[in-house]
Amino acid sequence: MKAINRRQAFALGGGFVMLTLMPMAADAEVTNDAAKWIEKFTGGKTPAKGKISLDLPEIAENGNTVPLSISIESPMTADSYVKDVMIIADGNPNAGVATLSFTPLSGKAEASIRIRLATTQNVVAIAKMSDGSLFTEQKTVKVTIGGCGG
Repeated sequence: MKAINRRQAFALGGGFVMLTLMPMAADAEVTNDAAKWIEKFTGGKTPAKGKISLDLPEIAENGNTVPLSISIESPMTADSYVKDVMIIADGNPNAGVATLSFTPLSGKAEASIRIRLATTQNVVAIAKMSDGSLFTEQKTVKVTIGGCGG
């Protein structure tokens, strides 16, 4: 068995660190692009307008806590229900804000959350139905004091 010297040990350690950081760099590239988030969620399909009611303030004085309410028209039966809803903020450093999951046992496809917005931007909601169809809605929120260090 051949022993390794200190220089070879540092080279192996550096290689291991680089291999560990490479997937993080790839994830960081995906997280900052709203179009890539939407592409990943929709699988390349174009969502139709309608069925989503998105309630956001027109002007948010503090971007740290912006109230968002969403409801999607659906019978919420075993045959027809809302599976997932993705919320995207296209001006945030990390565009993917939230993904909400529903089942027929949810009863209603409604939720109220608070989100953080960095600057004035569009907030996009995309609903994925149980039959694979997609619906979208978008609102612009003017932010006076950014919530992501802005």
